[in-house]
Amino acid sequence: MMGHWIIVPVVLPAVMGAFTVLVLRNNLGLSRVFSTAATVMLLAVALALLVGATRNGPEIYFLGNWPAPFGIVLGLDRLSALMVALTAFLALVVQLYAIGTGWDGRGRHFHALWQFQLMGVCGAFLTADAFNLFVFFEVLLIASYGLMIHAGGRDRLKAGVQYVAYNLVGSTLFLFALATIYSVTGTLNMADLAVKLPQLPAGDFALIRVAGVMLLMVFAIKGALVPLHFWLPATYAQAPGPVSALFAVMTKVGAYAVIRCFTLFFPADLPATGALFADLLLPAALLSLAVGSLGVLGAKDLPRLAAFGAITSMGTLFVAVAQFTPQATAAALYYAIHSTLAAGALFLVADLVVARRGTGNLLRALPVMPQHGLIAALFMATAIAVAGMPPLSGFLGKLLVLDATRGASMVLIWSAILLSSLITILGMARAGSTLFWKAHAAEGSLPPHPAQPLAFVAVFALLAGLGTLTLAAGPVTGWLAETARQLHDPAAFIAANKLGAP
Repeated sequence: MMGHWIIVPVVLPAVMGAFTVLVLRNNLGLSRVFSTAATVMLLAVALALLVGATRNGPEIYFLGNWPAPFGIVLGLDRLSALMVALTAFLALVVQLYAIGTGWDGRGRHFHALWQFQLMGVCGAFLTADAFNLFVFFEVLLIASYGLMIHAGGRDRLKAGVQYVAYNLVGSTLFLFALATIYSVTGTLNMADLAVKLPQLPAGDFALIRVAGVMLLMVFAIKGALVPLHFWLPATYAQAPGPVSALFAVMTKVGAYAVIRCFTLFFPADLPATGALFADLLLPAALLSLAVGSLGVLGAKDLPRLAAFGAITSMGTLFVAVAQFTPQATAAALYYAIHSTLAAGALFLVADLVVARRGTGNLLRALPVMPQHGLIAALFMATAIAVAGMPPLSGFLGKLLVLDATRGASMVLIWSAILLSSLITILGMARAGSTLFWKAHAAEGSLPPHPAQPLAFVAVFALLAGLGTLTLAAGPVTGWLAETARQLHDPAAFIAANKLGAP
């Protein structure tokens, strides 16, 4: 049993963030050392939690030893442990990139905000209470806003204000949804909701349906689902490169929340709602595929192309989630791991290109950039990953999604996924041609640029993660299949809450 270790991914970055602000705020070198050490420790703890969740099954941590549903509880199972481990790995790699490129020194409090961001994301993955999910959403929103406007600039500040405005709307909806659920059930503990919602009288069905739809809208905003995606392209395109790379896991918070809430206490067989949420989610996912792939094809600069690539990947992910079956959920989780690593790598490569060309413009060819050949190879690898081409894990992920969506809507879903993949490939090819092929014919030269070996090591680490996910696809999908089975049969998770225990 993991005991107090369950709360470490929340407490560790919170303490380190406060320590960095209060003690190390004027010493960048020490901030780098302590913050990186904390992220390494977070990854180690996350891997231990992943092993523990695999061996022991779901486990609940009762803060202050208050019993559920009266006290605050954290829940550790395979899904939450997986997402915390994925977050920690991505954060460590991208943090090394930020240090290697000097991004962390271009504004104040980067490492403190970084740690608070990790606190919010890990807390959202570990909480077993719907209200505290809202709380951690707000923590990560505040920290992400600070990171998003890091180093300043008019365009970045404008995009940051837009980002906050959209997410405040989501926060308001979230509060309305929670208030409605609490007024009907008298609880916001997720396991307690799973017990009480099936027992509601028919007179309360309408209120619960409204609350469920509002929750879905909130998570769709976090997951950048069309038509609630407007905040993402400008935010991800204008944010510093390493911040955008970390944000690759933030959209997965929305997908995680849908999987957690709509398999645990809003399942498809709930009398009050039935298949309502699947019927709403699938069209939005298909629209996200279309908008994202067309955005990749028409993007005028590389960071915006990467942002629309993230929307496309979320569309594919939510297509699988919307099936609400164990097989489709396992496929969604595999694709979530892949798309997080692939999107993070593409944002880092885009930052390397912009730093050396002085612009990410895809409409004008510029001369050959420093480290041209290496960056071209990295772009090709990340483009293959984002587009879902073989031999990397994106191809396997899309095959899993296609196989899991056999049924009445199979023709529509398969056509949308395959067509969006083709359009994405064309968009990536257009960008690569302008950046690397036509550069040899352009006149003039670009100024030299430092090699920044640590930055390249970070990109290679993400690509190595994709390679490992590809080579270990068999055991990984087997593990994810068992994870999905537990999610769709949450009896063990509910029992771990010891509801009604003294």
